[in-house]
Amino acid sequence: MLFMPWSEQLEVGIAEIDQQHRWLVDTTNTLHRLLSSQEACADQLGDILEQLMDYTMNHFIVEEELFQRLGYPESAAHKAQHNLFCERVMGLLTRHDMGETVGLDALTLLKDWLTNHIIKVDKKYVEHFRAQGIAI
Repeated sequence: MLFMPWSEQLEVGIAEIDQQHRWLVDTTNTLHRLLSSQEACADQLGDILEQLMDYTMNHFIVEEELFQRLGYPESAAHKAQHNLFCERVMGLLTRHDMGETVGLDALTLLKDWLTNHIIKVDKKYVEHFRAQGIAI
């Protein structure tokens, strides 16, 4: 059984964003499997954290460009959450690079982001986007 199964609750109706969210779910499950195995190694965790940092940069650019183009009224608050998440991921990566064990902190952060930000906060822009003819 997967730690975080993909569900329709995570869909926003924009193919590119849904694909990116699915990647995040898959990465969360990969991290969980890694931490649950006897063979977990720091290099693998570092790779996941670096991929996560790349993901945040690319994914947030996509969402924020849509916010700007479509005049999303909650964009400033939403961007602030994005920035905080980036800071947290960067903090985990820095701590990892300094030799700390951060796997469980990373897993907690990802699960919280998936269940609180994507399901609750991202869903708020869906109605605005629909009114602009973007989401399904």
